[in-house]
Amino acid sequence: MWEDELSEQETEELIEKAASEIKRRKLEIPAILFFEMHKPLSFVSSQAAIVFSPFLVPILGFDSVNNYTRLLAKRGSVERLLQRLEESRKTAKEAEE
Repeated sequence: MWEDELSEQETEELIEKAASEIKRRKLEIPAILFFEMHKPLSFVSSQAAIVFSPFLVPILGFDSVNNYTRLLAKRGSVERLLQRLEESRKTAKEAEE
């Protein structure tokens, strides 16, 4: 549950899944801006998601809410997601040229 720590493999899988969904929707630039602005609040966001989980779980599912709140609570995970998005954006830009 929420008190369990994510393993390194689970963290990588969640970051990859989030980055691929953002890329699929072509929202790399807005996501990078959003995460850069709100990076210091990632832990607070994870705690807020836990508080609002009774409303989020019926929409998103328990596993998604549980996993992503633990991901946001983990220090450095937002930075890793940002790096993944920037790498993705860079490779897409190079492919266009």
